[in-house]
Amino acid sequence: MQKNQSKSSNAVQVVVVRLPTSKWLNYMLKIALISDIHANLPALEACLEDVFSHHPDAIFCLGDLVGYNVWPNEVIQLIRHHRIPTIKGNYDEGIGLSSDECGCAYKSEDEKERGRQSISYTNQVVGAEERNFLHSLPAHLSLDFQVEGLTYKLLFVHGSPRKINEYLFEDRDEATFRRLMEQSGANILCFGHTHKPYHKVLKVPDETGVRYLHAINTGSVGKPKDGDPRSSWVLLEVDPQQAVHSPSAVQVSIKRVHYDVEKAARAIEASPLPDAFATMLRTGT
Repeated sequence: MQKNQSKSSNAVQVVVVRLPTSKWLNYMLKIALISDIHANLPALEACLEDVFSHHPDAIFCLGDLVGYNVWPNEVIQLIRHHRIPTIKGNYDEGIGLSSDECGCAYKSEDEKERGRQSISYTNQVVGAEERNFLHSLPAHLSLDFQVEGLTYKLLFVHGSPRKINEYLFEDRDEATFRRLMEQSGANILCFGHTHKPYHKVLKVPDETGVRYLHAINTGSVGKPKDGDPRSSWVLLEVDPQQAVHSPSAVQVSIKRVHYDVEKAARAIEASPLPDAFATMLRTGT
């Protein structure tokens, strides 16, 4: 297996993997995807323990390491300790720039005020080295498989390929997903930001019949919003040799992990952060 990786900061980083047919035929690559940790260290620790128990070939983090809880530095340090390739989320972008804006879509004045308190607190407590790390993160990561002269692309983004804070909810029309994926050349698009996990399979007619595109939302490790307070991560299994025309060559498992929610909630309540964030953790909202 040969790999070439670009290292341009704040841009798209690409790993190219060339697969010799005889060696990799019918091999299911196992990839773990985590996202939206939001400074929740107990959730990340429990989630990573579960991830490692599945022995993935690779782990990727799709951003938003900080905000809304009290362990931004510890979360960043743990991600770096495990050398997990990570992209920049909208909250990471704000803190990396020492900005008072996180690019979040708050709907009410109360939400805006809680958001203001969160980013102010995070800017106060985050370390200089950790801030520099957030600033250095790339916008996207692309895992490109070269199979018999063709490219099979897994694209990792935070919000969408076109905007770091775009929300791709499950009820978005298929035409939007298809357009985004065809414009970016992605066969599999992996993203977070909504904090609600799902997997969409799109059938696209082509000259050989039908090809399959996959849109995968990882949910949230540290701040779920789907009514389930457990951490969420995704195990993606893919056979790049077969995945274009065989839907069974892409398997997506949404994993939920129990963690010490009360520890994380009580930490919020003992801090200057709004107590409402603790309630949200307890209810998964």
